[in-house]
Amino acid sequence: MRLHGTHIKLTERSLYSVDVKMSVELDVFVGNTTIMDKEVYQLWLNGYTVNDAVKVRIEGGVMEECEASAEVLLSDTMDQYRTFQMCERLLHHPAKLANQLLFQIPPDRQAMLIERYYAFDDSFVREVLGKKLSKGTKKDLDDVSIKTGITLKSCRRQFDNFKRVFKVVEELKGPLVENIRQHFLLPDQLARDYAAIVFFANHRFETGKKKLQYLTFQDFAFCAGQLINNWTVGAVDNMMEDMDVDLDKEFLQDLKDLKILITDKDLLDQHKNLVCTALRGKTNVFNEMEANFKNLSRGLVNIAAKLINAKDVRDFFIDLVEKFIEPCRSDKLTSIDVNLYLTHYTNSAHILDTFKHHAVWTRYMGVIKSCILRMYHD
Repeated sequence: MRLHGTHIKLTERSLYSVDVKMSVELDVFVGNTTIMDKEVYQLWLNGYTVNDAVKVRIEGGVMEECEASAEVLLSDTMDQYRTFQMCERLLHHPAKLANQLLFQIPPDRQAMLIERYYAFDDSFVREVLGKKLSKGTKKDLDDVSIKTGITLKSCRRQFDNFKRVFKVVEELKGPLVENIRQHFLLPDQLARDYAAIVFFANHRFETGKKKLQYLTFQDFAFCAGQLINNWTVGAVDNMMEDMDVDLDKEFLQDLKDLKILITDKDLLDQHKNLVCTALRGKTNVFNEMEANFKNLSRGLVNIAAKLINAKDVRDFFIDLVEKFIEPCRSDKLTSIDVNLYLTHYTNSAHILDTFKHHAVWTRYMGVIKSCILRMYHD
């Protein structure tokens, strides 16, 4: 883009003598909209130095496109970097961007600046997901940068964004996603991803074990959404404090009642018979399902009974993998088989004569089924 120039002649009369006149000629350039190149902005966000950014722009053919010299391109890049650095403090509080007078930025360009500033690399968030957003974790970002190939500057920006969002929303009442969307003006999907990051940081879910490495950030984010929408206090009262961050302790306590499904031998046998009757003839792995029923049921019910303990909440995903997903994989169950099994396993419990905890069972198994199906990569 080119700023418009105006030639102005100014005449100044001396305060001390009417006989002395001074004439000054100036070239004044008046600009309206603040110039921000999306490509240069992305290079700045990615942590490129000015010189490296200039190299990328040259390789992209911008000099031929704009008929500009290397010196002009360097000057332009430096100027834009300065603008971005001045905008950065406003981007920490996105609502201020619309109300400030220093930069004239159209609303659609403001939205782009905010969304890109708060965007993150899945490979980066996968390394810090579930960890405490503290100085200790930030010190490890050098290693994360080397492992992921993301510049240290970009890693720090992304980490600081996670920490900033966490600190703001942990004090707020109301729906977590909506609070993030309103305070940081993020699009819906990005707000949901940040909600997952906040939720995982709050509960310190274990995500780094070797057995969990096959899971992507989006796998975990999906599961976080399930837990937030169904197992938090806000799932029953949307104006409770920390509604979408803390799990519903009353619900977690009630989950212990589900142990009757595995401690009462008659109930366990009845449940198995109902499930096997429903599955017979519908799958090629029926024999494996029948043989492994009690182990799988004990695994799922024991996970439920232990969730009242913070440590067992942290191990939720590793428990799902070890106690259900891995045994099913070793028996060669497909995701279709797993879906069929969990559907009948859940529904059959409601038919048991002496089982009374239907609401808790439905609330528990709805999330468990959704998470397992998402985590069960064929």
